Amino acid sequence: MKTDGTPLIGILTARKLEGTIAGNGPLFIDIQKKLISLNGFSFVFIPEDVEDNNISGYFYSPEENRWKKKSFPFPDLVYNRIPFRTAEQEEKSQWLFSRLKEKKIPFFNPCFIDKYELYQLLKSDHILQNYLPKTILVQEHNELLDFLMEFRGIYLKPTQSSKGKGIVRIRMDGPSGIQLDDILKHESYSSFTHFWKEWNEELLKKRYIAQEEIQSEEYEGKRYDFRILAHANHDDYTLSGVGIRHAQEQEITTHIPSGGRLLPYQLLKSKEHDVFFQTIIPSVGKLLSNQFGFFGEFTIDAGISKTGRYYIYEVNSKPMSFDEKEIEKKKIENLCRLFLQLNDESS
Repeated sequence: MKTDGTPLIGILTARKLEGTIAGNGPLFIDIQKKLISLNGFSFVFIPEDVEDNNISGYFYSPEENRWKKKSFPFPDLVYNRIPFRTAEQEEKSQWLFSRLKEKKIPFFNPCFIDKYELYQLLKSDHILQNYLPKTILVQEHNELLDFLMEFRGIYLKPTQSSKGKGIVRIRMDGPSGIQLDDILKHESYSSFTHFWKEWNEELLKKRYIAQEEIQSEEYEGKRYDFRILAHANHDDYTLSGVGIRHAQEQEITTHIPSGGRLLPYQLLKSKEHDVFFQTIIPSVGKLLSNQFGFFGEFTIDAGISKTGRYYIYEVNSKPMSFDEKEIEKKKIENLCRLFLQLNDESS
């Protein structure tokens, strides 16, 4: 158990609709095991269980192989793993973030990222602006039509979504037709006006961006993307691992839950790829932290076009687990190193 001098890490999550605690249980267990080996300790909690001076949380006991409930003091550091955007915006969550600031308790990552805000932020950086697909906020008929006419194919993405949810691709089909594809369906419209009539309410209500379609480099006839994991290390950011996501039945997204396939990075590794990763990671990390508050980890979805140009598609503030065991292991190691590093710096 925690004793004086043992760093105590709070892992913040949220409650699901049916009342159970949400979150990545295996990740939380691995963090606890690693922290104990480093003379640290962790517990999982939700904003509703925070009182003025103590927190009712859950800790994993490796000896008993089960979760146990206990009252804890405020932790030395909080790792924000709230998995839902709505939960993060709730009054109790915002109150907790204010409380942590008052108590000078470091926490990361501070928030989900709006895709259009992210684009504007990255575009302000003289290095990163070279790696961005052309992007606009969907606001009205003529502007979107002009954008589509310029590129012939574009992606439409909700600004507040993750894991590839809600993404559709539209392409010009002949002189005036529109072909729409998502991971499940293919639809045709006789004109852009017909498409707009059916889609404008969705596009404007949910706030979408439009992004030029990049003709991606392919492996075995299917496009692939890079999934890049990075962690803070003192005043810099370092690469923790790279996975390749390879499109299969559908080409809209390479996400594994949507049918993408996993390839080892060693298969496509090159000096140019490595230089690209090392170029963008520190700039992305510092920009995010300066704009939103400290980011201890993030993933970047990136790719390379058939012409050899690199692109940044997304930055994710709450990385999903990597299916590659060695990357997931490195993630746990770097997270726990960072927890203890931040604890030392703040004490």
